[in-house]
Amino acid sequence: MIYLKLFLTFFKIGLFTFGGGYAMLPLIQAEVLKNEWMTNTEIMNFVAISESTPGPFAINMATFVGTETGGIFGAFCSTLGVVMPSFIVILLVATFYEKFKKNKAVAGCMTGLRPAAIGLIASAALSLAITAFFADGVSVAVFKSVEFYISAVVCIVMTVLALKKVHPIKIITVSAVVGIICGYALNLPV
Repeated sequence: MIYLKLFLTFFKIGLFTFGGGYAMLPLIQAEVLKNEWMTNTEIMNFVAISESTPGPFAINMATFVGTETGGIFGAFCSTLGVVMPSFIVILLVATFYEKFKKNKAVAGCMTGLRPAAIGLIASAALSLAITAFFADGVSVAVFKSVEFYISAVVCIVMTVLALKKVHPIKIITVSAVVGIICGYALNLPV
């Protein structure tokens, strides 16, 4: 039954991932590919859509995967699955916050999880880059493509804008405009 499988898969992802939506991406990617719900290219497209739509990244990804594999009820099951662990943990933390606020083991655990979350985010970025530029294998031809250099320039410009504390809405708007212009100018496939 696809609905139970979606719920349990995203419950597991939500339960074992710390660090937000990007830290979940490697787990989402592994599970979706393992279950053959989507291809790597489709996942990359859904990442772009999830980034462009309002709301938390992980919930958007769960909803998109659920919709793609099980329709509206699939979206409901996968979204419920990904948020349920956090909801339960927040309820427990809120209940026992004062008791564990200064616990050294809890503080140590959180300190240890931060580098792991950064590693998972870096892994997701690398995986997306490989899918985007080396889908057919590593080749020198990638470095001859206009798309590669446009992506590199856009990435550098967006990094500079982010470091200069430009508002994210402005960065998203600029990215969308540049993407539309480049897509039409180069007749890139969608």
